[in-house]
Amino acid sequence: MPDPTPHEPSLAEPILHRAARIEDAVQEFREQRARRRGLVPTVIPYNGYGAPGWVRVLCRVLLTRRGLASDASFYGVRGWKSFTSVAVDDAEVTITAGGTTHVVQSDRGGVVDTIVPIDLEPGWRTIRLSAGGMRDVEADVFIVHPDTRFGLLSDVDDTVMVTSLPRPLLAAWNSFVLTEHARRPVPGMSVLYERVLAQHPGAPTVYLSTGAWNVAPTLQRFLTRNLYPSGTLLLTDWGPTHDRFFRSGQLHKQQNLERLAKDFPDVQWLLVGDDGQHDEALYGEFARQHPENVAAVAIRQLSTSEAVLAGGRSRAQERSRESSAPWVYAPDGAGMWSELARVGLAEADPADPA
Repeated sequence: MPDPTPHEPSLAEPILHRAARIEDAVQEFREQRARRRGLVPTVIPYNGYGAPGWVRVLCRVLLTRRGLASDASFYGVRGWKSFTSVAVDDAEVTITAGGTTHVVQSDRGGVVDTIVPIDLEPGWRTIRLSAGGMRDVEADVFIVHPDTRFGLLSDVDDTVMVTSLPRPLLAAWNSFVLTEHARRPVPGMSVLYERVLAQHPGAPTVYLSTGAWNVAPTLQRFLTRNLYPSGTLLLTDWGPTHDRFFRSGQLHKQQNLERLAKDFPDVQWLLVGDDGQHDEALYGEFARQHPENVAAVAIRQLSTSEAVLAGGRSRAQERSRESSAPWVYAPDGAGMWSELARVGLAEADPADPA
């Protein structure tokens, strides 16, 4: 993925550049050592998206012993294990689909995130990826119909999965120590997404997270196991860049929101997040800059109290005055559905109180 936009040089710049060079040196040493042990390039496919005429391809190239994507899935192990994989930078990846073939290169973290001119019919389609002359793997891509006008974009941490990210030590425990089966879904969110998408057939689904690409297989299994709709995961790399020690999670989200507005200028997104990090500010700024691309903003409240609903409605009214799109707040999926129905963005359930 592209590095952040270059900025004016500063006194700290040489130190930050040194961090990136050190990481590259360590990466090169690990890659050479792994190849001497017989490990081979392996493409780990991720769900992509596109429209007729183009596809955004997402995958990562790692070294594994058998050249199988399943070798890097780390199913059922503790979270830290997923961060021990060896990525291949500048690897050539061959993309085959729609009767065409394209060759692209992975970035410093082994990630491929690129647009290629491939013409596929709307809906879920399959492309083939390969690297280093090894076996092909299949990747799913969702092609958005040109008439589509609605999309669902969701944060992951504390929006669909309980991670308690506002508490750093607990967040580290959840990410690196717990097994994937210990992670809990947020109540009612998968049902909410299913009901929303049922009202908008053909709508794309995107999960936007500051999590590292290392945990993509774990996140994908979590989403599938808990019946969340299939969609594209947009993750990031936690390592240093050419101008900073660590990538900015907020910048990653901001850039991808801007990219979605450019990729699908006629789509209005339901933006779903939580009030534990920066989703409110991020979505608010996006709604101000791209009002034509926001259908509504739904924020999950992490705090619980007797006045949570009243407090949520008060905050929603305040935010809605700053935005042309309605805002809703609720602590779970059922509450969000009721709030969306209240503002006319979902079909009210006859069993729900008026």
